[in-house]
Amino acid sequence: MIKKILVSQPKPSSEKSPYYDIAERMNVEIVFRPFIKVQGITPKEFRAQKISILEHTAVVFTSRHAIDHFFTLCKEMRVVVPEDMKYFCITETVALYIQKYVQYRKRKIFFGETGKIDDLIPLMTKHKNEKYFIPISDVHTSQFGEMLDAKKLFHSEGIMYRTVSNDFTEGEPFDYDLLIFFSPSGIQALLKNFPDFKQNDISIGTFGPATAKAVREAGLRLDLEAPSPEYPSITAAIAAYVKKVNGID
Repeated sequence: MIKKILVSQPKPSSEKSPYYDIAERMNVEIVFRPFIKVQGITPKEFRAQKISILEHTAVVFTSRHAIDHFFTLCKEMRVVVPEDMKYFCITETVALYIQKYVQYRKRKIFFGETGKIDDLIPLMTKHKNEKYFIPISDVHTSQFGEMLDAKKLFHSEGIMYRTVSNDFTEGEPFDYDLLIFFSPSGIQALLKNFPDFKQNDISIGTFGPATAKAVREAGLRLDLEAPSPEYPSITAAIAAYVKKVNGID
């Protein structure tokens, strides 16, 4: 029986989130509790990478975290970002977030339509003379850089933030029937917080193939997975799973 679900993400900002619909419709409690958190690195740590931001003419943002830590670190290092700097963003939502730090001018901000890196590459190739800087996390793959190398695009990747475990405090309850994860780091954080974790009747669900793989490699049982042809979203997968386990018609 699924009564309490842990979703390892921050609480949705919209009250219209499908999670709230599931909680009400299926009479379950959903707790939003990230297993990981993002921290910025220090100016000293960035300087050790020997990268000059001002040698670049464009910045590539793959997340809002990247935007926050790029502008915060520039401020701490007293780097004045030129007004003619161009920004290439993974989605329009990420692009709009730049307004928090600079005046939004469409002529110098570009974004992909699908949210996939592959969709951003042709856009960057159209501006092949730009020198791209990509703020990244300490946990990252080399795939993006390899794709840019294949297109002979000048680029530098610089670690500007790191992913760390958002540790459970002593006495914090862990009485969940279903755990939902969105990254391999979340699985690592679970095992760090609970080294003797026994899954038993606790169900585990994931979003994305890398996270599903991390669950299996950790020797845990994967009970639901998205996206799939049947369930393109994690909320659709959760709703179907709870319905099945709880015997809801």
